Amino acid sequence: MVIQLARAESPPLYRQSRSDDCQLQNQEAMKYDFHSHSTFSDGTLTPTQLLQRAADKRVDVLALTDHDNTDGLAEARMVAKENGVQLVNGVEVSASWRKRLLHIVGLGIDPENADLASGLAQVQCARLERAQRMGKDLERHGVEGAYEGAQEYCQEGLLSRTHFARFLIDRGYAKDMKQVFKRYLVNGKPGYVSTEWAALEDAVSWIKGAGGVAVIAHPARYKLTLTKMKEMLADFVDCGGEGIEVIGSGHNDDDIRLTAALATDYGLLASVGSDFHDPENGRRELGHVAALPEQCKPIWQHNALALQGAH
Repeated sequence: MVIQLARAESPPLYRQSRSDDCQLQNQEAMKYDFHSHSTFSDGTLTPTQLLQRAADKRVDVLALTDHDNTDGLAEARMVAKENGVQLVNGVEVSASWRKRLLHIVGLGIDPENADLASGLAQVQCARLERAQRMGKDLERHGVEGAYEGAQEYCQEGLLSRTHFARFLIDRGYAKDMKQVFKRYLVNGKPGYVSTEWAALEDAVSWIKGAGGVAVIAHPARYKLTLTKMKEMLADFVDCGGEGIEVIGSGHNDDDIRLTAALATDYGLLASVGSDFHDPENGRRELGHVAALPEQCKPIWQHNALALQGAH
């Protein structure tokens, strides 16, 4: 069976309610989104624009979880209050488990934590090396200027496959994201480069050491057999992982039911996240997340994410 799922010294949370009444809302009445990206990774909105959009979409609590860096959090924190959105400091760490790429979201982290910063610096070096190799491989397959071209789409952050994909689409090599990831950048296709990321135990350790909660992002995307999924979750829990995205990008109803059951079986808190990158992608809009199944214990009940007025 294959699962078609693909605290801190500085305050991790910052909130200004839209009104005094908002502080009295219970958790079911609030809108949470614990997975989003800005121009500091592969999103198309600046942190300021992201917080403004979150307010427009009536998101009460938002985590900015850029890939392998926390550089956008300072800007996000400055504008969160004026937009009436509570910001959760976050990051999405690229990790390796049995030679597979996993994404580990860290919530409620201290971005100034030295061990986290050092660990992320290592992953950033791996990202840069990968991007350079991707550019060379695409050139070998007739795509000239791919590395330089992808850089044009990367404003403040780290080069990613998404930046290469946008370059390829705009240059006519593919019509959309779906097609580009069929023709390029995936295993066996031009532009794919195997990379050794942070070890799973290291990624979780950095997050926990920074006062945060480690969460497995979008488990449905990994296309693991049920047996492998259980082995991965067992290893994740052994490392100190505490959460799993039950409501994640690409999760259908069956995926949600399965991940909810796995969350219960492994004692994991359930997270929700749109994985927002781009306002042009309506399937991943900020705050557009389904309700958690009743048996799930929400991630926002974790002490590190205790929210005023949310209990």
